[in-house]
Amino acid sequence: METVTQLANQLVASYAKTGGINHLDGKNLPSKRVVTAITHDLLRLLFPGFFDEKLIHSSEIKVETAALLDSILGKLEDEIRKSLEYNPPAGLAKKDITKEAHKLTVDFLGSLPRIRDLLQTDVDAAFDGDPAAASKEEIIVSYPFIEGIAVQRLAHELYLKNVALIPRIMAEWAHARTGMDLHPGAKIGTHFFVDHCTGTVVGETAIIGNHVKMYHGTTLGAKSTAGGQLLKGKKRHPTIEDRVTIYPGATILGGETIIGAGSTIGGNVFIMDSVQPNSLVIYDGLDMRVLSKSDKNIALDFQI
Repeated sequence: METVTQLANQLVASYAKTGGINHLDGKNLPSKRVVTAITHDLLRLLFPGFFDEKLIHSSEIKVETAALLDSILGKLEDEIRKSLEYNPPAGLAKKDITKEAHKLTVDFLGSLPRIRDLLQTDVDAAFDGDPAAASKEEIIVSYPFIEGIAVQRLAHELYLKNVALIPRIMAEWAHARTGMDLHPGAKIGTHFFVDHCTGTVVGETAIIGNHVKMYHGTTLGAKSTAGGQLLKGKKRHPTIEDRVTIYPGATILGGETIIGAGSTIGGNVFIMDSVQPNSLVIYDGLDMRVLSKSDKNIALDFQI
């Protein structure tokens, strides 16, 4: 039987041989454990009273909020500093990293009221769009979509500030918890709702307008990623304009693909070309058809 020392020697030899998955003697990376804990605390700030173990009274909210903000600021600033050390922006001197980390953290926390405004529209959209919802409180405490979109909106702010690693750690934590994969780079408008949300994928360069409703299993993806890193920074994912409804299992691909405003995309369709506004796209079991809602001969209910 091999000893622990022998096992350790074999593993260390592997570190030398297979070095591409090591991170030794480099910069200290942001901690996944700490970032996920910070994300949970940020949800407590966004939805006071919903993610806490005890009831918070309005008379205590100022003191509670200040204390939680102070705690988050210190921890998040440390993680952002690690991120900047790992991938410093062009022109940022090493001596200025700590100062920049503090500035980015304060700016990010200053965006929380604006993010709350957006999330209020998402909660409204979920309640208005789901007759099974008994109350908005039920939506916040039990719908995985709300947690998923809240984290995406938080991570998107850090993504826009070019903070490396942390936004993706946050988004993948939410992905694991909710089954919905929303890249932090995606631009998502107001009144967004994904019913059930399991299996939904929204890529990095996707743009989603206002009042968009999607169902589970929807993919807003790229036509091809064969180009690998050569595609970085290019528009690879579709644009969904305002007031579009996308039913389960729909796959919409391509950076040049635009789904026009007011359209309805049926379940299980596969789209790689743009669709004019006010279109109905359906799969009838044999072919995909694109119809115009203005055609009065179409006697269909476009909303379920």
